[in-house]
Amino acid sequence: MIVLSAAMLPSIGCVAAPGGTAASPIHLNQLGYLEASRKIAVIGLADAAAGGISRYTIEDAKGRTVLEGVLQPAADWEPAAQQARIADFSALRNPGVYRLKVEGLPLSDPFPVAKDAYQPVLDAALKAFYFNRASSALPREFAGRYARAAGHPDTDVRIHASAASATRPEGSAIAAPKGWYDAGDYNKYIVNSGISTYTLLAAYEHYPALFRAQALSIPDDAPGVPAILREAHWNLAWMLAMQDPADGGVYHKLTNKGFDGTVMPDQARQPRYVVMKSTAASLDFAATMAAASRIYAPFERQYPGLSARMLAAARAAWDWARQHPRAIYRQPPDVFTGGYDDAQVDDEFAWAAAELYIASGEDAFYDAMIARNVPASVPSWGQVGGLAWMSLAQHRERLTPHADRARIEREIDTLAARLAEQWRTSAWRVSMQTRDFVWGSNAMALNQAMMLLQGYRLSPQRDYLDAAQSQLDYVLGRNPLGLSYVTGIGLRSPRHIHHRISEADGIAEPVPGLLAGGAQPGQQDAKDCKVGYPSRQPALSYLDDGCSYASNEVAINWNAPLVYVSAAIEALTR
Repeated sequence: MIVLSAAMLPSIGCVAAPGGTAASPIHLNQLGYLEASRKIAVIGLADAAAGGISRYTIEDAKGRTVLEGVLQPAADWEPAAQQARIADFSALRNPGVYRLKVEGLPLSDPFPVAKDAYQPVLDAALKAFYFNRASSALPREFAGRYARAAGHPDTDVRIHASAASATRPEGSAIAAPKGWYDAGDYNKYIVNSGISTYTLLAAYEHYPALFRAQALSIPDDAPGVPAILREAHWNLAWMLAMQDPADGGVYHKLTNKGFDGTVMPDQARQPRYVVMKSTAASLDFAATMAAASRIYAPFERQYPGLSARMLAAARAAWDWARQHPRAIYRQPPDVFTGGYDDAQVDDEFAWAAAELYIASGEDAFYDAMIARNVPASVPSWGQVGGLAWMSLAQHRERLTPHADRARIEREIDTLAARLAEQWRTSAWRVSMQTRDFVWGSNAMALNQAMMLLQGYRLSPQRDYLDAAQSQLDYVLGRNPLGLSYVTGIGLRSPRHIHHRISEADGIAEPVPGLLAGGAQPGQQDAKDCKVGYPSRQPALSYLDDGCSYASNEVAINWNAPLVYVSAAIEALTR
């Protein structure tokens, strides 16, 4: 395995970039490429200079030319207001460390070609969930220098007025320990936990051999269960505690009334509350539990009764949501933490129905899903309809005759074809359009990749895989900032993420394996930052500063597709 670090990069005269080392205008995946992968670099220049260059060469570690090629014509890429020229060096397949050279420009970063190029990011991205565990100490044995004391036991959580019921009146207490801290803050939200946990479960379900072979240093409390499922179980256990056993409804979040300061978890001692049962939370819970019930079924010995309990919990949450179809989350006036409020829940109904159909084989759930008429789309916490089609496609061969397999395949392929076309026509060779540079734009890139990969799994059109590869390349350095957006991965990565643990632990380097939200033009935190953003261009509007929750925060729903995509590309590229 070849893993490059910033210390290996020679000194070259280039533009300064976040992460402390210099960036060349030759942008590529800093972690490298698989031997059989599509390999593209982008030369991004802010003026007409891009038109004055025409050829590139690839040099090996000894400076010998191993490949030469012609750059594709310059084209404007609107999100960065730059001209881009493409170097396609996919013919390079021999393992080794290389650099790309264009006359008149600094050499590119060194990059490896290796059969397991993405194992480091896969391991780090999954281990990041362990580092974000609530209600647990992280001992040095597993956390190394990021060891910390336990915080937020969540064994004495109060019922907020908005969540009060006859059996659980305001001020009464429940226990809801475990789970993952959602993002840079210390609260836990069902809506975001649902899509995050499902994405990890889907990664295992689609690529089980890869995850069975993965060696990950986390506690082994269920011998014989792959690490990804042991880690997901930590969050599923919390989610189960968020359901009211009296009626099946699910609380929207477990939270302080206000955000904690920049302190370590064991120093955060504000009272904790569960807040309001909501339709979206109950449906996201139902979908996730129904999916988990089938994935944990083979592990009955390690988790006795868990599969049956999760399916029963999913049914109860579904029933509650049908009885309360408009219990839309509204932030109480005395609560100031994240809302994750979603007024449109057709997609949540569709996703929950699809997962219950797969788990139960009952045609009524398929009809309930189709009745919502939700097309496949790129997933996000607020738009989960694409997950319904993703699961149906995975299980299409064992669905009842009632299911329209042709439509299932068409929904996935139509979305993948559109994203692939956006990739083919993009000057930067990414599916992302200017409108996609939203809060958490890097997750948008990876969720687009995840849906491209669903298309490839159904119909192995190489363009779908290559387009997904490009999205991962973008996140790992082939972006106009020349930055790998994953902490501790690549030659330049974020150093000052908005993440309370990383800011308060006294360690210079942030917790590794966390995906920063990424560039987006909203700059909603500008008033809170003493340092100004370098640009308003959508793909350049990024600030590596702890103040920047709008571009440099982390979140579990952003890390989850990083796990999925890095695993899928490793497994599928041949």
